[in-house]
Amino acid sequence: MKFLNHLTLGQYVPANSFVHQLDPRCKILSVIALLAGIFLMVHPAAFFAWGGLLLLLSRFSRISFKVVLQGARPVVLLVVFTAGIHLFLTKGTVLWEWGFLSVTREGVTMALRMGLRLFFLVLFAGFLTLTTSPMELSDGLESLFRPFERFGFPAHEMAMMMTIALRFIPTLFDETERILRAQIARGADLEHGGLFRRMKAFIPVLVPLFVIVFQRAEDLALAMEARCYRGGSGRTRMNPLAWKKSDTFAIAGVIAIVAFFVLLDLKG
Repeated sequence: MKFLNHLTLGQYVPANSFVHQLDPRCKILSVIALLAGIFLMVHPAAFFAWGGLLLLLSRFSRISFKVVLQGARPVVLLVVFTAGIHLFLTKGTVLWEWGFLSVTREGVTMALRMGLRLFFLVLFAGFLTLTTSPMELSDGLESLFRPFERFGFPAHEMAMMMTIALRFIPTLFDETERILRAQIARGADLEHGGLFRRMKAFIPVLVPLFVIVFQRAEDLALAMEARCYRGGSGRTRMNPLAWKKSDTFAIAGVIAIVAFFVLLDLKG
């Protein structure tokens, strides 16, 4: 239950900052550039620079750095699992060996690299949702997908699905925590015992959670039909997107920083 406390994945934190005022398309493209740069990083020590950049962005957005870091809590186990696989399965110069398990110098480097990559991918993707409202994110994605409509790509529907999925992540976490509290109040023991016992104890949590998920999906569909939702055709916007000079400077700055980090890493 402690795992679900203070999760920020998919949440939006309103603030009057420079980052919040940027065009959503600018922020989406900037995050894509940042994620591409992270994939190109080789040396684990270079990720200190990415941490400094994330800290700087949190200051510009007026969002606590602690809140930004909380976005990675749901994937901590996945990061550790990914790093462990590379740590024990990468061949090279053996540093430690016990039975069939061995740790190599190359494995340590690969484990740090892949673990940090995944960690920062989640952090920067979460930073996008923290500074962009679901409506802005939907409009930005639809605008970026629109050129592909000529090839039959459903731009509006895809943007709508992605936005709804992000919007309901924190809601599902809240519902899960509420069900956990209810089961614990009824005497359920969810934190003790072996793996299979704990998995069996979670069945009374998963069943009502699935029922709530389908109920919310049905309620959302009925609400959209009641508002005469018929897709993106003929839709108008109260606040149409407008690309400003600040957006151009922002994305140019991000691309320059990413290029600088990548070149510095390759030379190192």
